[in-house]
Amino acid sequence: MIRHLRKLLPVFLVLFGFAAGMAATSPLDPVRAAPHIYEVAFETERVRVLRRTIRNGETSPLVEQPDRVVVYLNPCAWLVEEYDGSKRMESFKFGTPVWAPAETHGGKTASVIQQCSVIEIELK
Repeated sequence: MIRHLRKLLPVFLVLFGFAAGMAATSPLDPVRAAPHIYEVAFETERVRVLRRTIRNGETSPLVEQPDRVVVYLNPCAWLVEEYDGSKRMESFKFGTPVWAPAETHGGKTASVIQQCSVIEIELK
C-alpha cells in the first residue's frame, strides 16, 4: 500500500502545483485583470503580497481574491452604498490592518476622498 502511495505522490504534487498556479493565471486574478490597479510586491508558495492603488472615479474590473489582510498605507476614506440605497462614509487610518474574506468584487466606480494605497497580503 505504501509503495503505491509513494508512486502517486509525484502525481499529487504536480496536480497541487497546477491548482495553485491556476489562481495566478485566472482571468479574474487582480494582477491580470487590473494591472493598472494591482501589482505584485512579493510572492512565495504560501503568500502573495499585492500593492493596490484606489483612485477616485476609477472603475475596477471584476476580480477574485482569496482571504487576505489589507494594510492601509495612507489615510483612506470613501463613500459606501448599501443594498438599500443608503450611503455611509468608511475610513481607515495609516497603518490600519483589516481582515478581508475571500470575495469576487469590482465593477463599481471608486469614490475615494484622495488616492488610497494599500498592501494586500493574500493567503494561499
